[in-house]
Amino acid sequence: MKKEVVNTYAGDVVAGDHPYLQGAWTPLWEEVNATDLKVLEGEIPKDIDGVYLRNTENPLLEAKGKYHPFDGDGMLHMAAFKDGQVTYRNRFIQTKGLQAEMEAGRALWAGLMADPALSERAGWGAHGSLKDSSSTDVVVHAGRALTTFYQCGEGYRLDPLSLKDEGLCPWSPIDGISAHCKVDEQSGELLFFNYSKHAPFMHYGVVNKHDQLVHYVPIPLPGPRLPHDMAFTENYAILNDFPLYWDPDMLAQGKHVVRFFKDTPSRFAIIPRRGKTEDIRWFEAAPTFVLHFLNSYEEGDEIVLDGYFQDEPMPRNYEGAPKGYERMMSYLDQKKMGCRLHRWRFNLKTGATTEKRLDDRILEFGMINQRYASKPYKFAYSAVQVPGWFLFHGYVKHNMETGESWEIRLPEGQYASEAPFAPRINAKDEDDGYLVSFITNENTQQSEIILIDSKQFEKGPVCRIQLPHKLCSGTHACWASGTDLAKGGLLSLNPA
Repeated sequence: MKKEVVNTYAGDVVAGDHPYLQGAWTPLWEEVNATDLKVLEGEIPKDIDGVYLRNTENPLLEAKGKYHPFDGDGMLHMAAFKDGQVTYRNRFIQTKGLQAEMEAGRALWAGLMADPALSERAGWGAHGSLKDSSSTDVVVHAGRALTTFYQCGEGYRLDPLSLKDEGLCPWSPIDGISAHCKVDEQSGELLFFNYSKHAPFMHYGVVNKHDQLVHYVPIPLPGPRLPHDMAFTENYAILNDFPLYWDPDMLAQGKHVVRFFKDTPSRFAIIPRRGKTEDIRWFEAAPTFVLHFLNSYEEGDEIVLDGYFQDEPMPRNYEGAPKGYERMMSYLDQKKMGCRLHRWRFNLKTGATTEKRLDDRILEFGMINQRYASKPYKFAYSAVQVPGWFLFHGYVKHNMETGESWEIRLPEGQYASEAPFAPRINAKDEDDGYLVSFITNENTQQSEIILIDSKQFEKGPVCRIQLPHKLCSGTHACWASGTDLAKGGLLSLNPA
């Protein structure tokens, strides 16, 4: 392995008893470029061409008040595959907040668990006191990586191969961009939403394949909400109003206390992709909260939406957590929340909603072959959570047509990343390709890349590749094919 250390930051975070500042969540402060990576098992496939990007949280400075893992500074990791070779590099996302705190030499913003009054400067997004760390999500649109923050931020662009900082997203509205923008590979469009504490409380927008904002409309809500994801079909966008949001009485006192209003139905807004506010059709469904949707498509008069229904969006405090972290650990435990694969059907002719559970297992962070986004699809890939932790240790492949499924688990002490699907070059059908993931191995204190052949899913990784350092865990990842990168003007997977 050839490893070039580009930068090592002088972080001052002390883990103490914090459960999410140690183990697989130990912060990484080193930026590197690496080539000639050591293959630990199998061989690097020559039939994939593209880049895997993963966003992670890596706090540099000691937090003001209690630290929440979603407060961490964004760090983007890249593994580029071509002709049986792979290169790796990682970089901190150079947000305004990170740069200001590095200049000050201390944290300037309080985090999700801290008193907002501790923030020394105005914050970003819906909350208003948080730092936009751009550490939640990453997509590739118009040839550039776009990173985003879950409570809405400005959006940061990077070259997806070199990870060179390309600054703020130029079209970001005043209320920002939420995590979970959606890229339609067919049209090249990016669909997004944002939310805030002022009317109309939500907006929806479309950015064309040339990276120009071409559509932006209000989605009026009854009050401030906390939507986390959206979906789309060929002709529609799907937004939501779930009954898990800041308690209005507490919010009037300046306190951001989340409540689940269990007797209030979930609502789904279906709007034509270039529709106006008056075109919205609302559908009611069982009360829940959904972190992530899987796919959606049109079928006759109906829209089919698949995602992960929460049975207990407001779980009881985690027993056995270090003192002071009980509530935080509960809201990071998908088992306590009861996240299960679910299907909604919205009939555009009758206005009726029907829904059903598709799997009784605790599953989340699903991925599909993105060439089938907004279309009827056959295969889905869900992550299996480590009970009690925001960590993954396996995957389930579903046949959405027959109900069949196959599951694999990692060895004890190994933790996975969200695993996007990378189609083979000249793929013949929907599951002709690989799942790509970063693995953190607590037994060896190292990290690696794994590839799982979807056609031979239950055999597990067909290739394991050593990484130059141990990664901190995080949230979301994506795959961009070499063909799509070339459309954006990026012709080489060997970044300078």
